[in-house]
Amino acid sequence: MSKVATVRARIEPGLKTEVEKLFKKLGLSTTEAINLFYRQVKLRNGLPFNVVIPNKTTEKVFKNTDANRNLIRCEDTDDMFDKLGI
Repeated sequence: MSKVATVRARIEPGLKTEVEKLFKKLGLSTTEAINLFYRQVKLRNGLPFNVVIPNKTTEKVFKNTDANRNLIRCEDTDDMFDKLGI
C-alpha cells in the first residue's frame, strides 16, 4: 500500500522537540510514531489510552509536584516502603 496521504498538525515547539527525542530513543521517526498511533486507534476502535479529567485531589497533587512542593524523597525502595509503613 503506497503512503501518499499527509497529516499536518501544529505542535508547541518545546513539546515537539521533547517528544522527538523520546521517539529517537525508541528508534522511531515521527512518521513511524504517527503510523503506530493510527494503527492502534484502528485496532482498538478508539484511543489506545484512557482520556480522563483528573479529580480535584489529583489536580492538587499535579500542581504541588510541578511547583516542587510536598514531595517526599526516598533513597531507595526500602526507604520508600519504610516511609509508607509497608
